[in-house]
Amino acid sequence: MTLRRIIHIISFYEGEWLSGRTRIVRPRTIGVSSLRLGHYYTVASVELGNTTTKCIIASTNLKTAEIFEIAKEVRLTRDVREPNADEVVFGQTLLGIKLTRNSVAELVADVLRTAVSKAKLDVEKDLHFAVRSTGVNAGFSSPEEVGEIVKSLAEGCLMAGIPPRKMTAALAPEKLPPGLRDFTWLKKVYFDGAIASVLPPSNTSVVANEMEGELVTAGLKGAAKATDMDVRNPMISLDFGTTLAGRVTDDGYPYAKTVGSFAGLAGAIPDAIARGSGLVQAPYGCFLDLPSSTQVVQKIDGDWLERARRIVRVTVVPSDVSLFGTVPVNPKAAEESDLVLVGVDAGTNGSGLVELEDLGREIHETGGISLLIALADLVQTDIVQRLITLCAESNLVLSDTSLGLTGRAITTGTKPEVISSTLTLPRGELWTENHQMIFVEDGLAMGAAVAARCMNSLGTPSRPMGGRKGDRCIMNERMKVQRG
Repeated sequence: MTLRRIIHIISFYEGEWLSGRTRIVRPRTIGVSSLRLGHYYTVASVELGNTTTKCIIASTNLKTAEIFEIAKEVRLTRDVREPNADEVVFGQTLLGIKLTRNSVAELVADVLRTAVSKAKLDVEKDLHFAVRSTGVNAGFSSPEEVGEIVKSLAEGCLMAGIPPRKMTAALAPEKLPPGLRDFTWLKKVYFDGAIASVLPPSNTSVVANEMEGELVTAGLKGAAKATDMDVRNPMISLDFGTTLAGRVTDDGYPYAKTVGSFAGLAGAIPDAIARGSGLVQAPYGCFLDLPSSTQVVQKIDGDWLERARRIVRVTVVPSDVSLFGTVPVNPKAAEESDLVLVGVDAGTNGSGLVELEDLGREIHETGGISLLIALADLVQTDIVQRLITLCAESNLVLSDTSLGLTGRAITTGTKPEVISSTLTLPRGELWTENHQMIFVEDGLAMGAAVAARCMNSLGTPSRPMGGRKGDRCIMNERMKVQRG
């Protein structure tokens, strides 16, 4: 049994060259006995997504702030059991899979038990915390309604044997296991809601998946501790799951403010292209179902990409909508929080997904699966370019802003290589000329590990995640703020 460094962290400091100044960091292993040395903090991240439901167990070395993956269990959310006749359906996935409190709880419990079994961990002795999150927000009428699904996740954790105390923050050092008490700062500071030194929007009902954006931002910072890269504030985080999540932070000190947020469609766009090819089963097939292909066509006729660009919208979310890209949003709350809300859609609330399916069918008939995958890579690359251009034009990109990307629809294929070598700012310079860029697999799960540390004030001052890049740890400043 080994611990595995979270893989596919891309930076321009260490590892194998990809293009320009971008490199990839490879995984390392250490013995599982390290978990019981006293300075490892082990967290289970449980996530219900539109496409996948995951449990990832990760452990952080509190001396170095490095995060390691212990076990990972992934299921397709479409395999959740159908609602019983006496159950109330409280929501559905983007593709219409109906969800009930009990069906979600049962799926989560099974995934969590399997991950714990794979890791050969004792829940009581070895697992310190469990964090729940969801990317499922289609079928809801408001961000607040997503709270019902979070309750279902909590019930699933309880069914899997996670004690309630391991899902809430400790209020005093004595509430932590003896081996962790030397690493907590609870005697000097308390948890005030800032995860990795970023304050949430003053009105937290801006988007339905606000928590997802918060965790992803923290996870990208945490994963970067495997390198000598400093990706603290300010930064832009983008999570390309089925739906889009992420944040833009400023360079405030000691806490940064959330000045931008993202909503709408992400992986749902290549999923539609894949369904149109006929290679995946409709109506619930996704890009992950495609047969693997080693031959990828690099050149795409510009007309294909232009057709996709006309279908996919990237824009500041209008003030008069309550849904964007099927995701519940609250533009008024964004305005009250002095926050720019940026969205991605296909048509209006996914109406253009059918057109993307038609495009996928034509592409596959013309050039097969290799052409299909190449087009999907370029469509996603183009979306990132449009998002960054819009952020820059909205004055959200500062001179030292870092960019972090995660999620199944952006870390696969040739997208990391193409994005790192082509992403530009409005004036024409490459992003990597003056700005950092990282790609991280499972950034949300890494964020769960970071959030659990923040909630229990388990900081590593010598390798801080809080504050601005290049600055010292913010612990002293936090004490002053909280005393004030």
